[in-house]
Amino acid sequence: MFVAASSRCFPNLPVKDSLSKLADLEYTAAELIVGKNPESNLILPESQEQFDDIVQFCRMSRRITPIAIYFDFEPEDPQFFRSFELCCHTAKISKVVQITIKASETGTPFNAEVERMRHLVQIGNTHGLVIGVATETGRMSEDPDSLKSLCKSVRDLSVTLDPSHYIFGHAKPRDYDHLFEYVSHVRLRDTTKNKLQVQIGQGIQEYGKLVIQLNKVNYRRALCVDLTPLPGLDQDAEMRKMRLLLESLL
Repeated sequence: MFVAASSRCFPNLPVKDSLSKLADLEYTAAELIVGKNPESNLILPESQEQFDDIVQFCRMSRRITPIAIYFDFEPEDPQFFRSFELCCHTAKISKVVQITIKASETGTPFNAEVERMRHLVQIGNTHGLVIGVATETGRMSEDPDSLKSLCKSVRDLSVTLDPSHYIFGHAKPRDYDHLFEYVSHVRLRDTTKNKLQVQIGQGIQEYGKLVIQLNKVNYRRALCVDLTPLPGLDQDAEMRKMRLLLESLL
C-alpha cells in the first residue's frame, strides 16, 4: 500500500498547482478528476491534450505521479458512455490503470445497473483498466450487501471503498467486511455519524483496523486522501497530518 491524494483537495487551484502543492506536502501519487464542470481537473472532450500535458508535467517534476482517475459524470448523462470511452482511452495512453465511476441512484432496478456496469467493465477491459464503483450515500453502492451482489454479478467489477459513507448518517457504522476482496482503490477522510468530514483526529474512522483488513486481502494499491477544505482549518496542516497518520500504519 502507498499513500496518495486527490487533486480536488485544493479545488481552487489549477490542476498543475494542485499537484505541486501535494508534492510540496510530500505526496508522491495523485487521483485526478475527469468531468465536464469547472470543478473537474480535466474537462471532456478536451481532456486528452490536458492529460498528456499534466502527465508530462509530473514526469518532468519527478515528484508526483497520477495513479487513478475519478470519472465525475452522472450515470444519466446522455454523453456518459461516449465520455467514458474517451476517458479510458486517455487513461490507457497515460498509463493510469484505475478509474472510479459512480453507481446509479438508489431505486434504480438492479438488473439495469448490472447491465450498465457490464458495459462499462467491458470498455475498461478493452483498454486494460480496473473499473471501481465508488461507495456513496444515495446511490446503489450505499448498501454493502447490494454492492457485493453487484460485484458478484459483474465479472471484474471492483470497489472504490470510501468508508465515510458507511459511517455518516448511520446510528452505528455499517459492516462492510465482505467488500474487501473487491476493493481496488480507497478514499479516506475523518468522519462522524453526523458529518461526512471533520478535523483529523475528531472522527471515528478506524484507520488501523482498515489497514489490517486490507492487508488480509493483499491489497497493494493506494490509500487516497480526499479532504475538502473546511472553514477555519489549515488545509495544508490537515493534509500533512493525514499523510503522516496513514504512513505510520504502513
